[in-house]
Amino acid sequence: MDDLLGALGVGEGLVRYVGGAVRDTIIGLPVTDVDCATVLPPDEVSRRIHRTGLRAIPTGIAHGTVTALLPDGAPIEITTLRRDVSTDGRRATVAFTDDWREDAARRDFTINALSADPVSGALFDYFGGVADLAAGRVLFIGDPLQRIAEDHLRILRFFRFHARFGRGQPDPAALGACVARANDLMALSRERIADELLKLLGGADPAPTLSLMVAHAILKPVLPEITDDGVDRLARLVGREVAMGVSPDALRRLGALLPPDPAAVRGVAERLRLSKAAQRRLTDAAAPADARADRLPQLAYRIGDDAALDWALVAGGAATVAPIVAWHRPRLVLGGGDLIALGLDRGPIVAATLQAIERAWVEADFPDAAWQHARAAEAVAQVLRSRQ
Repeated sequence: MDDLLGALGVGEGLVRYVGGAVRDTIIGLPVTDVDCATVLPPDEVSRRIHRTGLRAIPTGIAHGTVTALLPDGAPIEITTLRRDVSTDGRRATVAFTDDWREDAARRDFTINALSADPVSGALFDYFGGVADLAAGRVLFIGDPLQRIAEDHLRILRFFRFHARFGRGQPDPAALGACVARANDLMALSRERIADELLKLLGGADPAPTLSLMVAHAILKPVLPEITDDGVDRLARLVGREVAMGVSPDALRRLGALLPPDPAAVRGVAERLRLSKAAQRRLTDAAAPADARADRLPQLAYRIGDDAALDWALVAGGAATVAPIVAWHRPRLVLGGGDLIALGLDRGPIVAATLQAIERAWVEADFPDAAWQHARAAEAVAQVLRSRQ
């Protein structure tokens, strides 16, 4: 990292740490991503990265961003200072600048507009972000309505940052602007909405903020399925996660927000363009058939550990969750070759017989290999007798 910063002219004041890394360092939170800004144009940034022997990836070259890959594979984004030329709520056309304050002014919130000198540690705070951070205030830079018009996603970002850094009631002007512009969310891609919503749900306790969003109909234009009932389920889920020592899971929490109706959940998951695996997990956990607290291992074997744990945490208390938390997925030791060795002819009958044995094994609470082999011998004998 020192070699990279040196190549980018840190000693000449040409590069600074910016954004979340600075903000989180100030309040003692772990820093996972380090972003830098520089007065150097993107092509010069790439050349200087290459001179250090590191790989330079033009991840967002049109917007001035080049990613340097450190020897350990960690990515460092370096973005040229910029100003907005035009915006339409979804994307911006930018021009490069050498004015640090102008670059900071285009950021969304005062707490995200901080920068720091990597050598001296000198902090640059053009809009009072340090004071807002200390006070638990999330404030837009400038006019909230204008900032939301520039990028509609800032509505959801406001609530995510309020959930993480805010204390007390949100800023009235910011909240009022989000309410007034909530319909703008319909212009965003569903992938961007999903990404921001899942980030919010991954926080320590997003339920109070989701309650605020539902009360002010923020999500209604794009996710009308999320109601007060869903927020109540989310709040109970968060409490159970804490009580059981289960790590927060944004997808599980999204499932809690949605009505326990597989068809409705599938529709939302598809609309948000979630991965096929995520769609399946949400749908399976919504209202699984034959789900019973005393049959959690069987449910987990059928729909998967994650989906079963999701259902258990949303549907019941500690007694429901404990069996699946401690459960380890067993393995059927039999295969088609074992049935053929016992006298079964090759063909579809092998798969059908193996599936029947597996169903019986699951219902019998996953007995050991001896039971499985005995059951296999029994099943093959029955098939052979039926053919005589």
